[in-house]
Amino acid sequence: METVGTPLLWLAFLTFVLGLLALDLGVFHRRAHAVHPREALGWSVFWILLALAFNALVWRWFGPERALEFLTGYLIEKALSVDNIFVFLVVFSYFGVPAAYQHRVLFWGIVGAIASRMAFILAGAALLGAFHWIIYVFGILLVVTGVRMLRSGEEVHPERNRLVRLARRVLPVVGAYRGGAFFVREGGRSAATPLFLALLTVEATDIVFAVDSIPAIFAVTADPFIVFTSNLFAILGLRALYFLLAGILHRFHYLKVGLSLVLVFVGLKMLVSEVLTVPIGVSLAVVALLIGGAVLASLLRPAPEPVP
Repeated sequence: METVGTPLLWLAFLTFVLGLLALDLGVFHRRAHAVHPREALGWSVFWILLALAFNALVWRWFGPERALEFLTGYLIEKALSVDNIFVFLVVFSYFGVPAAYQHRVLFWGIVGAIASRMAFILAGAALLGAFHWIIYVFGILLVVTGVRMLRSGEEVHPERNRLVRLARRVLPVVGAYRGGAFFVREGGRSAATPLFLALLTVEATDIVFAVDSIPAIFAVTADPFIVFTSNLFAILGLRALYFLLAGILHRFHYLKVGLSLVLVFVGLKMLVSEVLTVPIGVSLAVVALLIGGAVLASLLRPAPEPVP
């Protein structure tokens, strides 16, 4: 499949995204503050509308099939990013990150995610181009991950994270937060703050999630530009989604079931791709049905309240 992403288009898109991030940190969030639900709702709507506007441009420039691929990939990544929210809750709770500095951690976490995911996507596209059988490896990986999530879920233990343990051994770490600083000068040398350890944990767990989410989008399209842009628009809105849903996420207790089934579906789609082609419209409908059904089931059958 010929990619629609020319070098000039890649450069223009990355410049646009970096400009948005510069405005975000340098103008709208220059002063550290706790992000309240109303502000988070506004930003969530903004990022979703921006993604849909880009989707309209993809439709106009490259046709309806590429636009449906982008929309399906965006929906898959958006749904799977909910798992990141569970991780953020655990990480921020474990490190006791003050609410005013959580946005700063997520901002730089997403900057790191952009770099790592671009590398993953280009490597994945190169592997698929050179070795077609890699598609079956991706498919098996997704099915296994989906089944494992469906059966037992996935727990996050920041204290066991190898990067965090290595950082504690290699770097001097101060015991208390120093505002929004990741590093401070103490005793004539640089020392990391707990905020840096929280950022390191967020970056490390995002790489783990990328191993699942990026092959899932490759099940929809082999075009690295569509994979990257749909993935990126989803994670750009992840910070706002976290602040919007963090307090109510426990109500959607069937959502992990829906996410598990999405991974199994796209994994099976990869495994049978040689003998059965699933139209992109069908893939979009199945993903939307699984996620929408999980949300609806959670609302219709709430989880029992924990016994005090």
